[in-house]
Amino acid sequence: MSSIIKVNTVQDQDGNNIINENANTITIGASGDTISIPAGATLANSGTATGFASIAWQSSIVTAATHTAAAGQGLWLDTSSNAITLTLPASPSVGDQVIFTDYARNWGTNAVTLNLNSEKFQGNATPVPVYDTSGESVDIVYSGSTKGWIPNTDGAVAFETPQTYSASFLVVAGGGSGTYDQGGAGGAGGYRSSFNGEASGGGGSAETALTFSPGIVYTITVGGGGAARTSSGAGITGVNSSISGSGITTITSAGGGGGGGNSSPKAGQDGGSGGGGSGSGAGNPGGSGTANQGFDGGTSYNSPNPGEDSGGGGGAGQAANNPVVAGGDGVASTITGSSVTRGGGGGGNDYGNNNSRAGGAGGGGQGGSTAPGNAASPATANTGGGGGAGSGNPPSDSGAGGSGVVILRMATTSYSGTTSGSPTVDQSTVSGQTILIFNASGSYTG
Repeated sequence: MSSIIKVNTVQDQDGNNIINENANTITIGASGDTISIPAGATLANSGTATGFASIAWQSSIVTAATHTAAAGQGLWLDTSSNAITLTLPASPSVGDQVIFTDYARNWGTNAVTLNLNSEKFQGNATPVPVYDTSGESVDIVYSGSTKGWIPNTDGAVAFETPQTYSASFLVVAGGGSGTYDQGGAGGAGGYRSSFNGEASGGGGSAETALTFSPGIVYTITVGGGGAARTSSGAGITGVNSSISGSGITTITSAGGGGGGGNSSPKAGQDGGSGGGGSGSGAGNPGGSGTANQGFDGGTSYNSPNPGEDSGGGGGAGQAANNPVVAGGDGVASTITGSSVTRGGGGGGNDYGNNNSRAGGAGGGGQGGSTAPGNAASPATANTGGGGGAGSGNPPSDSGAGGSGVVILRMATTSYSGTTSGSPTVDQSTVSGQTILIFNASGSYTG
């Protein structure tokens, strides 16, 4: 049997309420009861309501550069004239809600930045969220001190507090090729490193590690080595290697310089490391290396046999060895967990000693000898080594430059697992570290 009480007002007046009164609190029903509002009825609030998931949309349009929100507010934010910093409520309670909407569809031009007021957003205190998509409407709810404010809905469905992390790199460009018929040797590809204080090429210091952001695609370009020369002309300069992507400064290592030709141009080519000067005549200069990437190539000279020996290719760690005409040595790195030397210059041509000249340590190709003719050797793949100089007698072809390599190393807890180009992924050699070795171009998504 149901009963109906018809009154205009129920209020606490004399301590003997007809409902239930305790310390000026009126209680309707008991725990477990359902209080039903009939269809067609309106529950109007003219005071302060707590414990209700309700939003009071504000009649004023927010245009000021700064504004402080209160829990339970719906805000129209108009950034037509300026960006807005919206300060979230201080000391929020679980379930507090704020909605803010792009009133004039201008957030893409002037963004809305949130001041977290010492709370977290999506579990992080930094970076502060920035909403910059025109037409967005953002609904955030406070979940407690662990995760703080969490978007219930937002137009971009974005993680607004991406956590950046550090990644060390080694970027080695493709090496230059040597030159046909007593030409110069190829220079090593440019060598840039940020790992553990290890040197970069050309006597340069270690660089600053990269800072990656989640969701950003970083493009990895691995340069090829210069092709072997089978006819007259200067050696072929190697191809640049690089790491590029939004929010970072592109890291580019220059391809190694090709050797000087047996006919003009006889000077070694400039590059990451310089190519050696042609042995067709003494005094042909080597090419210049690039600062903080590699060293110069060697100058051709008259050997005492007699004969004219071509210049060796410059290495990442050392200029070409004259008058020995060997290639310059490369640089060693432990970024992969063990010491590996890369970026050796190609060996020059020995005219009359029947003694092929060695390429530099780190993949440099061996140079040929002229009397009698011994073949030159290509550089080792994925070392950025320079190719050896060709013999003055058949076989006269030069050695090709070695392809480059790009290596990334980061904490395994930060590694996203998303790559393209089939890099080698090593998570077992160094505890807690993931090492990506790109022997060909690809990408890594932070």
